Amino acid sequence: MEYLSVLFRIIGSLGLFLYGMKVMSDGIQKTAGSRMQRVLGFMTGNRVTAIITGFVVTAIIQSSSATTVMVVSFVNAGLLTLPQSIGVILGANIGTTVTAWIVSLAGFTLSMSALALPAVGLGFIAGMLKWKHRELGEVLTGFGLIFLGLDFLTKSMPVLKVEDLSFIAGISNPGALSTLIGTGIGLVITLILHSSSAATAIILTMSHSKLIPYHIAAAMILGANIGTTVDAALASIGTKTAARRAAMVHILFNVIGTFLALIFFKPLLALVDLIVPAAVEDSITSHLAMLHTVFNMMNTLIFFPFVKPFAALVSFLVKDVGRDSAEPKTYKLEYKSGSMRDTPELNVLRAEKEIRDMAGLASSMYTKISAALHASQTDPEREGTVNALVEELKQKEELADEMREELTRFLIECTRQRLSRESEERVSHLLRILVNLEEMTDDCYGIGLILERSVKKNLIFKHKEMDALTPYLDLVESFLNLVREQLGTPLTAEQNVLAESLESKIDKSRDKLRKLGRKRIEAGQDVKTELLFIDLVRRIEQLGDYCYNISVVVSAYPVGH
Repeated sequence: MEYLSVLFRIIGSLGLFLYGMKVMSDGIQKTAGSRMQRVLGFMTGNRVTAIITGFVVTAIIQSSSATTVMVVSFVNAGLLTLPQSIGVILGANIGTTVTAWIVSLAGFTLSMSALALPAVGLGFIAGMLKWKHRELGEVLTGFGLIFLGLDFLTKSMPVLKVEDLSFIAGISNPGALSTLIGTGIGLVITLILHSSSAATAIILTMSHSKLIPYHIAAAMILGANIGTTVDAALASIGTKTAARRAAMVHILFNVIGTFLALIFFKPLLALVDLIVPAAVEDSITSHLAMLHTVFNMMNTLIFFPFVKPFAALVSFLVKDVGRDSAEPKTYKLEYKSGSMRDTPELNVLRAEKEIRDMAGLASSMYTKISAALHASQTDPEREGTVNALVEELKQKEELADEMREELTRFLIECTRQRLSRESEERVSHLLRILVNLEEMTDDCYGIGLILERSVKKNLIFKHKEMDALTPYLDLVESFLNLVREQLGTPLTAEQNVLAESLESKIDKSRDKLRKLGRKRIEAGQDVKTELLFIDLVRRIEQLGDYCYNISVVVSAYPVGH
């Protein structure tokens, strides 16, 4: 019964620790807000900036698993290339060592209860106040809960006598077998918890309580680095080849690095002892935190010069089976989270990329329509050409419908997580943009049907009509390009003026073209052709309206995005 009580106390303490990490991570993400979005922009830079990005993002969200899951997701969405993802993953492995240092330096050298309760109290008060930095209250509350959990965890560890530890005597002696067993235990703990940070906290606490010797704890930390790869592997199931390769990068990086560390295990421990001046007995947690840092930094230094060959190796191991080239029957956008800690702020960034793709879809539909309108007068095979175009437009319009449905569901899932006020406002803007883009594709398909009716009934527009229509088509295309290029970024003052000007010019051109159609009817021209022309003008003008609506939404993006 006593052992059962100890087990429940340990489980409860660990639950409080994990909950504190989640609260603190959510608070930091909200506080970082758009600044984290700007940090993510470095991902597309060189190797150094990619590593810095991985480090910073992981330090913010306190989870290398969450970062690598999002990297796999971004590669699958086309936001990152494989070489860029390698740099981010290298940085993420360094960033995850921050947790070990927080636990080591603040968790065992300071009075945890003296820190925890005031932090929870101040965090609760700050979170209740109506001020612009209320998210800092969550950071403080999470910080307090982490150390409260650590305090309970330390006190829950049983005080055992030497004879009580006889069952681990066989693996306590320094040697290759005990090191491998320790590595396996660390791997299993991480697989169970889905968090190398939580596993590291448990290992530090057990070593601090003298339940496990230093070399076993060190081996367990190495094993935790292998266990943390499971989330990226799971996230890559069913994704494109590039995303599966990114997951393989994470797995190989940690497995190869751990294998090398086990080969040079004693020299590695000697190096750590040299860097940390205090004796192991006096500061075992600092030694373990330093081991975690040295291991990941040396791994990064070893792999850094070989990013391109490593990418080639991964590409060789994970073959492109050709399924990426096949058009998916339905559009799916799965919400990806980082196991113990979600990353809704990063998921919003992913949704923005998908919406830009949807804008590109609408733009491609319009470009094809514009080209078909000009070619319809002279193309001898225009009926077959237009029929093929309408079928293509129909497929793209159906894809746009699916994208709107999936992206709406995805964004609503983001709002169910804990977003900053700025991100909640951004999600609201994205939902409005989605509506306009989907209606834009509907009208593009509608214009295609008008063109099909024109060809089938031989109601061909004359050269004079097309000459008048061409500047009108160009205005709408310019407006569409403007909003497509600026999605995700607020319009500048000059761009706002340009948007107003384009909307005004499109409206004036619509009125002129309508008058031109009515005058030709009055002059005795074919009524059906002219009514079809007027309907075409109306549909094209609606595209300009959708562009203007999107420009208004983009202009209202939260300041600092």
